[in-house]
Amino acid sequence: MAAISSVLLQLCSSGGHVVASTTLYGGTYALLSHFLPRTCNITTTFVDITDHEAVKNAIVHGRTKVLFFESMSNPTLNVADIPELSKLAHEKGITVVVDNTFSPMVLSPAGLGADVVVHSISKFISGGADVIESAVCGPVRLVNSMMDLHQGALMLLGPTMNAKVAFELSERISHLGLRMKEHCRRAIEYAIRMKELGLLVVYPGLEDHLQHQLLNSMANKGYGFGGLLCVDMESEERANRLMHHLQNSSQFGFIAVSLGYYETLMSCSDSSTSSELNAKEKALAGISTGLVRMSIGYTGTLEQKWSQFEKAISRMRDSSTLFEIEGFGIRGLIEPLESTDITLKHLLKLFHGSGPPRHPWSRPMISLHFSDK
Repeated sequence: MAAISSVLLQLCSSGGHVVASTTLYGGTYALLSHFLPRTCNITTTFVDITDHEAVKNAIVHGRTKVLFFESMSNPTLNVADIPELSKLAHEKGITVVVDNTFSPMVLSPAGLGADVVVHSISKFISGGADVIESAVCGPVRLVNSMMDLHQGALMLLGPTMNAKVAFELSERISHLGLRMKEHCRRAIEYAIRMKELGLLVVYPGLEDHLQHQLLNSMANKGYGFGGLLCVDMESEERANRLMHHLQNSSQFGFIAVSLGYYETLMSCSDSSTSSELNAKEKALAGISTGLVRMSIGYTGTLEQKWSQFEKAISRMRDSSTLFEIEGFGIRGLIEPLESTDITLKHLLKLFHGSGPPRHPWSRPMISLHFSDK
């Protein structure tokens, strides 16, 4: 956040305007939608960054100074077309700022046309979840202006990295490439296996992802498609139950809002990293209440960790019951009920709709047969 706020304050003055993606880290969204308008008179228009026509229409001639987006959106993992968006912005004289926190090594936004790249170093670059730091990568002219004695956002606001921390981080960068390759290798393998289990998986490395081909065309070869994936459990209750079993029943990972750690970290974005958005804003961003974001770690062997995942799914299956009313075409998943007195009216209310079960723990199933009386 120090990197993002400093860059925006350096590039925009009072009355300035920013065009930004509707899907951003919650803190960034709050900065743009609430803090900067109130304190600095800097306003933002949020758009679907994959809709380039909408981006063009949002630009205000003479006022828009920055086009801001994430290379991979947090948490929905939409991929931005960095070359086309940069071209579009540069034609209007606008500076392109890209948050590349989710995809260091995987993507190189500066080489794809971005003017400024920001990172939360606390995540993949650090890899240890033990520092809170960020970085601004940009042209010498911008960096020097940010350090100006009288007008520099970095100089005057003071978000300066501790020298000892900076040295420690410099020691970790040499193996960032190796770490990212393993994060990504496991993420694609887990995504494929989770999908085979019937889970609703979002991962740019899967061929059915809307921006899979785009990412493949932009990515640095050999580094995969990113170390994060999402599983949509379709409700917050199911999301929390999944994370509970993954952490407490099988030790697959930890429930935490960070990412890029050597252990797998999980969070329900709706109620954590995107909690700054209201319901309407979350809907526009495509953030469902049951979306579980997973930052895939690399401790243990891949097969060991996958067996832990399967164990958690088995526990979920054991703690739930699928009821099917044959002849009515109604199927659904519910928690074990305190009472065995289950009425048809109650089941109809629970399972309005039809279709096959969508989750792997909805087996084995119990069939309830009702006479025509």
